[in-house]
Amino acid sequence: MYVPSESFIISERQMIMNTVIHPIPPVFDRNSKILILGSFPSVKSREGHFFYHHPQNRFWKTLAGVLDVPVPDTIDEKKAFLLSHRIALWDVIASCSIEGSSDSSIRDVVPNDLSVILSTADIRAIFCNGKTSWNYYRKYQEAVTGIPAVSLPSTSPANAAWSLEKLKGAWNVILPYIR
Repeated sequence: MYVPSESFIISERQMIMNTVIHPIPPVFDRNSKILILGSFPSVKSREGHFFYHHPQNRFWKTLAGVLDVPVPDTIDEKKAFLLSHRIALWDVIASCSIEGSSDSSIRDVVPNDLSVILSTADIRAIFCNGKTSWNYYRKYQEAVTGIPAVSLPSTSPANAAWSLEKLKGAWNVILPYIR
């Protein structure tokens, strides 16, 4: 019976991992007051050409619930929704090696340059959607921006322990910054 060596297994894993460049531009304007950062777009988001495109991700439902407005549907509606509520949206990572959509598989990180947003908008606070984005923000960007980020519970379907109601309660912390 053939048993592959550990180096063979690692080589196989490296072949499965793909280096991916972030394909989605940030959403912001000069009126943006908060910046919400994810880690890196999922496969569904990359295919759909916009943030949180996976139908089971609760990002849009959570924000709409916090703001007590209807959930936006189209990409144009989502952009208008963000800008009308003075929310900038992007991801911490510009490129990385990743297996599918798994944050735990992320390697070879190149961070996004947040100065494009921070030099345009008067960002009052930065919020990270989940621990992965928060950890990468702290590692690569916090010292550069000088702005500590608040870690919010992930809206990912992988974070099933958090109900939509519980997420909305936690995400309410954004309200004072955008009112």
